[in-house]
Amino acid sequence: MSNEILSVLEYMEKEKGINRSDMIATIANALKTAAQKGVNSGQELRIDINPKNGALTAWALLKVVDSVSNPKTEIHIEKAQALKPGALIGETVEREIDPSTLGRIAAQTARQAVMQRIRQFEKDRIYDDFKDMVGNIVTGTVRRRERGDIFVDLGKAEAMMPGKEQVPGEEYQPGDRIRCLLLAIDSTPRGPEIILSRGSPKFVRRLFELEVTEIADGTVKIEAFAREPGYRTKIAVTSTDPKVDPVGACVGARGARVKTIVRELGGEKIDIIKFYPDPRDMIVEALKPAAPREIVIDDKNHRIQIRVLNEDLAVAIGRKGQNARLTSRLIGWRLDIEEFRAVGSDPRGSAIASLVSSFQFDPAIAARLVDMGINSPAAFEGVEADDLAGAGFTPEEAQDIVNRANTAH
Repeated sequence: MSNEILSVLEYMEKEKGINRSDMIATIANALKTAAQKGVNSGQELRIDINPKNGALTAWALLKVVDSVSNPKTEIHIEKAQALKPGALIGETVEREIDPSTLGRIAAQTARQAVMQRIRQFEKDRIYDDFKDMVGNIVTGTVRRRERGDIFVDLGKAEAMMPGKEQVPGEEYQPGDRIRCLLLAIDSTPRGPEIILSRGSPKFVRRLFELEVTEIADGTVKIEAFAREPGYRTKIAVTSTDPKVDPVGACVGARGARVKTIVRELGGEKIDIIKFYPDPRDMIVEALKPAAPREIVIDDKNHRIQIRVLNEDLAVAIGRKGQNARLTSRLIGWRLDIEEFRAVGSDPRGSAIASLVSSFQFDPAIAARLVDMGINSPAAFEGVEADDLAGAGFTPEEAQDIVNRANTAH
């Protein structure tokens, strides 16, 4: 058995990195516990393993008495003095026993204890190896996809990227290399679980820290951040050095720095703007090229009402409201964006002029459309020829209007 133990100790030390003394204690405790439950039930044992040759030695611990009632736990004083000269009643002496008497069950239990210790050690090692990497970017190889989650091999451990942390539209196949943010290490009954993310705003922030030296050294600071993964990211930056342009530092020469990040993000658009403490200034900067004509700030409700010209409305709101949402998150205020109408102007005349300008309609046709409620290019969304034909237009006129509207869009 000593040769088996020695080979186990050497394997654990070289291949798994488990300390030899740690494994000796694990094996000894497992043998002792199993033996005390088996053929040596009731006995108090001491087991020792030689770390150099793996030799196993076992002793029974016996109490010295003058009348033995339980030979498994007691020893007569005469026999005790033969083992330990000068032994006295009430003392404990050790009597060496043959390790083979510990039993086959004890050996199996020791083997199970070794395997359990290996599993526990690997769990502890995963946590120790990666606990200081939370918040950093790691590179791994895609292994498989299960129920929408992607499992990634990081070399020393396997990590998981849940569906909610993935970027819409990104597809990965087994064997693909992937860069992710190490988001967290979760404790589970099976041990620590490494969670990765590409959808978190922290991933883009970390990419900027790696790519832009001015951010890494603290010269440029990211003051505000908003992201819709796979579509667009807005960041607001400042500089602690008046000689350094924060936006220019992030963009890089000929856009080299930001292009590298955009490539990593699969073409996701990135808007970099200068940060201003005043929300009014931030609104003006964040909505460019749309220019607000009127800004009303409601401090009590933490809300801002913005009015822009009709031609800037689509730009300010963005596709499916994306620009408005990101701007709102960036500055931390609720935004209401609507069309600016000058006091004393002719709303009907302005609406007619807008339709004529946008779609080259005949002014009479435009006037009829405005009268039926279609008073802006945006109002054409969802309108079909049948709707117009039912409102007094001839089928030919209705089809022509819809064709012009679709062509302009």
